Amino acid sequence: MTPLKSVNLKLVYAPDPVFRQTAEPVGQVDDEIRALLDGMFEVLYRERGVGLGANMVGLLKRLVVIDLQEGGAESPIAMVNPEIVDKSEETQTFEEGSLSYPSISAEVTRPKQITVTYLDAQGAEQTLRAEGWLATVIQHEVDYLDGVIYLDYLSPVKRNILLKKMKKFRKQMGI
Repeated sequence: MTPLKSVNLKLVYAPDPVFRQTAEPVGQVDDEIRALLDGMFEVLYRERGVGLGANMVGLLKRLVVIDLQEGGAESPIAMVNPEIVDKSEETQTFEEGSLSYPSISAEVTRPKQITVTYLDAQGAEQTLRAEGWLATVIQHEVDYLDGVIYLDYLSPVKRNILLKKMKKFRKQMGI
């Protein structure tokens, strides 16, 4: 068996048009897709995040990687073509941020429980019922694939204030 070729992916920062584009479904989970998922996990761990939608590394493919690293232990979840098929009426609010939108965060209210279907890295169909923080992270990352960012859940005034703050931070940091 030949090893997968390494894919060097880089985080994309806002503002970038990729965040308003819809990712395309993946036709088949093959070595190329597995290499992209591995590359996404490398970015996730390097940047110390909990989730990445493919748009965040400039890819318009329906790919998500998540690892909440609860208790410091890695428990990676790779999702190909994730689709949220059920959402609870009950909601919860968490402070959300994004690696692609550095230095800003906001409280966002989302469904407390979801059911998501997806293909895993081997191409097997999976169904996951998630609640709490995991449900929020999945919804946040799937939104990216649909051209939606967490700031879209805020009022225009609050969103604009945060975007100005982020642009100032990026300028100061040279990113």
